[in-house]
Amino acid sequence: MIIGVDIGTTMTKASAIRHDGSVGATASMRSLLEQGEGGRVEQDLDNVIASVASVVREIAKSVSERIEAVAITGQGDGLWLRDAQGRAVRPPISWMDARAADIVDAWNTGGAKSVSDRVFRLTGSGLFPGCHAALIAWLAANEPESLEAAAVAGYCVDAVIHSLTGVMTTDASNASLPFLDVRRREYVDEALQLCGIAEWRHLLPTPAESGTIFTLDPHGAELLGLPVGTPVTGGPYDLQACGFGSGTTRAGEGTLVVGTTLSCQVLTTDTTIDPNSEPAGMWLCTTDRELFLRVMPSMVGTASIDWFVELFALAPKDVNDLILQSPPGANGVEVLSFFSPAGERAPFIDPSARGQFSGLQLRTTRADLMRGLCEGLAYAARHCFEEMGLEGEVTACGGGLQSEAWAAIFADVLGRPLLLPNDTAVGARGAAMIAWAGLGTPVDEELWRSQRRRIEPDPSRTKFYDEGFARYRAQLESARALWK
Repeated sequence: MIIGVDIGTTMTKASAIRHDGSVGATASMRSLLEQGEGGRVEQDLDNVIASVASVVREIAKSVSERIEAVAITGQGDGLWLRDAQGRAVRPPISWMDARAADIVDAWNTGGAKSVSDRVFRLTGSGLFPGCHAALIAWLAANEPESLEAAAVAGYCVDAVIHSLTGVMTTDASNASLPFLDVRRREYVDEALQLCGIAEWRHLLPTPAESGTIFTLDPHGAELLGLPVGTPVTGGPYDLQACGFGSGTTRAGEGTLVVGTTLSCQVLTTDTTIDPNSEPAGMWLCTTDRELFLRVMPSMVGTASIDWFVELFALAPKDVNDLILQSPPGANGVEVLSFFSPAGERAPFIDPSARGQFSGLQLRTTRADLMRGLCEGLAYAARHCFEEMGLEGEVTACGGGLQSEAWAAIFADVLGRPLLLPNDTAVGARGAAMIAWAGLGTPVDEELWRSQRRRIEPDPSRTKFYDEGFARYRAQLESARALWK
């Protein structure tokens, strides 16, 4: 048995994962997310580490099987600056942070000669306000003392690994954006130069292969309540871990992750960049050096539903009922779901992107607004998948799919069956899958893939949503002109 840990933006979850893919005891703990003026969103490293310790200890006390390893995955992007001992030199900056929006706006200027486009052609990664490039550039201009005090510019998962094992590292999937050549697995110095931050190149840690085995040092063992020397893995990035844990393991297959972020991703052997494509999304390294994960992670997924629920004083359980109370098309309500203060990063990048509801009238209900919002997010997912060229089946996971009605909307809008894992602990499962491979005892992938159910699209609703998607694209183009 492995304890899989998934460190989300506001919640850390752990599950006991068995080698046959079944999930035992689970535990969760909220972590702090500090939001301030100017789009600032920060976390507290000690608080995040405490949340990991809490959930691991809870699982360890509740199981009788031998714990083979602790496998950790979690949120990517952002900037987690640390000193050589693994201590935060300033509060970690979240991937949701918008303080560097003006910098990205400047990088986007110039079309094919822009910094954003040139970096994308070098690395396959789009630049957005919450990525390493923009945040390091902002600190260099406004808070250089933090960079000067740091020994490493890392990510959430490797910050936790540093504290538990004493090793300064990062998983290759995390390091993939925005500066890594994913085929050579080496940082592209020209990309740092284009962003004006080449002098901070020394802060980027050497990427480790996914599944690299580390071990708990005395400090980490005391934190987790496990023996010194217990194997620990750090990665892959949570989006990739969710795909693996859901059963997406073959080239051409896709995963839809309906979490805080709405992430669409496709496994591919091809890293060719379409010369006509917008500089958005990214390619991530995987455990297979010839297989890559093409990802389009829209900024807002269930975060928009949470906002709506709070705005109208609803309960989370009301979401499914409200969707069912409004017909397909939401009685004319149409939504662009770009509600993040940081704008959008996929399938296009625009820090000034903003959401909108249209088609409202006096008889519009909360149910129409909710269904329109869910349909708009499904259109955003279809847009992302079309940009990536999805070929195979789609597995879907994430908290948003606890709503069967919303899952059906995604199937109908995509015009494809959705495969839903039987258990929701997909991030922890994916991390555990990689850990077992690293330990030399890989899991039975076919057995894990069989643990899914299928939602078929309705052909008549798919035809209806094809027309809705065409209107969505037209509205989006109109809105983009207004944002400028």
